[in-house]
Amino acid sequence: MTELALPPGALAARRHPRLGYAMTLAAATLFSVNGAVSKLALNASGIGTPRWTELRSTGAFVGLAVGLAVLAPRRLRIGTRRELMRLAFYGAVGFALVQWLYFVAIDRLPIGIGLLFEFTAPVLIALWARFAWREPVRRRVWPALGLVIGGLALVAQVWHGLTLDGLGVSAGLLAAIALAVYYLMGERLVVRRDPISVVCLGLGFASLLWAFVMPWWSFPLDTLSVEAVLPHGIGAAPVWALAAWTIVLGTIAPFVLSIAALRHLPATTVGIVATFEPVAAAVVAWSWLGEALVAAQIVGGLVVLVGILLAETSR
Repeated sequence: MTELALPPGALAARRHPRLGYAMTLAAATLFSVNGAVSKLALNASGIGTPRWTELRSTGAFVGLAVGLAVLAPRRLRIGTRRELMRLAFYGAVGFALVQWLYFVAIDRLPIGIGLLFEFTAPVLIALWARFAWREPVRRRVWPALGLVIGGLALVAQVWHGLTLDGLGVSAGLLAAIALAVYYLMGERLVVRRDPISVVCLGLGFASLLWAFVMPWWSFPLDTLSVEAVLPHGIGAAPVWALAAWTIVLGTIAPFVLSIAALRHLPATTVGIVATFEPVAAAVVAWSWLGEALVAAQIVGGLVVLVGILLAETSR
């Protein structure tokens, strides 16, 4: 809020682009590692993707809410009923559905491929901006759409029939729609609220939704004590430790880093740099979990990334 009182050019002078790039890359790396950590926990515990999503959302909300309550309690206030409804919808779709569908996708698909499907969201965002909001959109959105469709066809190896799990593919595509809602609604919500409080309250409403669907008193606590075998003979870790990693380093830290990066880089630049996540996730999944991709899928993934980059710069 104090930035509004700064003289012209003062905020720009405080920008540090290199720091912004570092924050975005760090966030993308943490998100990508979280995919492998979550997959290890899901496979070891059999806890199920809805419960794991509930655990992640609630843990991250509590962490952020405590931090804001201590440092800036006013940020947690909700002004109007309309804002309340928007934040509730945002939490249900932009957080609960995005996270759950993502976990379903990576549980049934290689992590890198699941993320590729989800990261097609920028194309949907550009199309929505063009036809729903009537915003000017560069013509590159059309080749972007073609590249994404063609690249996904290579990833799925459609000439062999659908070689990927159908439910996993559907979850990835639905996650892209939910992620587009996350970005589009978030873009409007942060006009009147600071980004960290939007994330915190969004996670709060997502947690309420999961608590209604699956009450906490029925949570299978015994699954958290199960030992998950770590790759490459590193040893084993209890699922509760992996859950703590997911909450702190897989959710709170990368969200805060990606939001903080917006103080130093334009949103479009942050979005482009964030496409490092599917690449990093594929590398982590290959090195940790042995999820190798065939040549056609690697080429298809690169084509999809080019399409995403074009879509990111089309608005």
